[in-house]
Amino acid sequence: MYSFRISFAVTVMLASAQLPLGAVPALIVSYDIVPQRVRAQNPDLAAARLLIREARGRAMNAGRLTNPELETAVENDARFGEWRVEVGFAQRFPVTNRLRLEKEIGRIELEAAEAEVRNVERELIATARQAIIEVLALRQRRTLLKQQKELRDRFAAFLGEAAGRGEASPLDSGQAKIEAASLDAELQQLSAREPGITGRLKTLLGMPPDAPVHIAGSLPQPKLAAPPVDPDRRADFQAKKLETEAAGRSVQLEQARKYDDLEAGLFVGAERTEDAPEGYEREAIIGFRIKVPLPLWNRNEGAIEEAAARRERKELETRALARGIRLEAEAAREEMVRWFGLLNEIEATLLPLADKHAEDSESAFRSGQGDLQTVFRSRERQLELASSRLDALLQFHLARVRLDAALGNSN
Repeated sequence: MYSFRISFAVTVMLASAQLPLGAVPALIVSYDIVPQRVRAQNPDLAAARLLIREARGRAMNAGRLTNPELETAVENDARFGEWRVEVGFAQRFPVTNRLRLEKEIGRIELEAAEAEVRNVERELIATARQAIIEVLALRQRRTLLKQQKELRDRFAAFLGEAAGRGEASPLDSGQAKIEAASLDAELQQLSAREPGITGRLKTLLGMPPDAPVHIAGSLPQPKLAAPPVDPDRRADFQAKKLETEAAGRSVQLEQARKYDDLEAGLFVGAERTEDAPEGYEREAIIGFRIKVPLPLWNRNEGAIEEAAARRERKELETRALARGIRLEAEAAREEMVRWFGLLNEIEATLLPLADKHAEDSESAFRSGQGDLQTVFRSRERQLELASSRLDALLQFHLARVRLDAALGNSN
């Protein structure tokens, strides 16, 4: 695994030593601590975690019997002095395994919600790491541009002096000044881009807009790795598999719902009636009542068909996501390989050639066999190759972040 670590204690001491009295110390953020910062403070992730509470609430309520019913009936005939009172207790019971299926679906949906939150976390960490890599590359590019500007300023001054002596064209001198000035504009553009990237990073880390932040580390040397692609490591794939499983259980649940619940009840009653000419009689009764639904008109065919189509759709989406994960990982790995090859070519071939040409140009100039203009051009070519190397290094690490995200690596 790559590391962007630097000495944390030394950095903290240096940063604290430069702070004025009473100033708020800047939060030091590096590539490696991004996951814990995102998990601790990202507001979108905190909101996503409520999905787990929602699913837990649904799971708690799933698979329960309906509430029992209390029935009462009172009749009274004041003219004849007759009355009747009945109290009953009824409860519905499923004749299928509906309750067990509801509990299983609630459990699966809870696990799916947890996987969805882990996927949000994975995406946020990848985005934050990309922002850190962009800032680190931006700072290195600014250093290269400053070196290149210094070289062009010296070259423009040399041509200006040569043009004053009539040894060089004034047009060349003016062109050199324009090239040097263009680097000033590019430096300002780089300086203007960094606050925007840092602002996005603060949002991802859950920081206030005015909070100071210091991004520590530098882009390391690239290394190629070939970890196996396993879609099961991706949280979104885990969630999709769980959704497919829940959809399968839903088909069974809708099939179980073809039969309505059986209702059983117990009742007691008392009554007073007139039995002429014997007088009034009192009677007490106790009984058992049962209602059996008959599935004659509604056998839940529509809901069963809907659930079956949903299960098939989830199965297709799961297979498509697995294929997409493999393609995403392979594309990122192939991009890494290509940038790695370009970096090797620049470092092993082009930069040594440029260094040798610069040394030969300086040797020729010192021996009177060359001019200073050639020396400046060769040095500028060195810096251009260093800039190309930085571009390739930036793209390599961005591709590596995409590969880690595709593989489900978020630590």
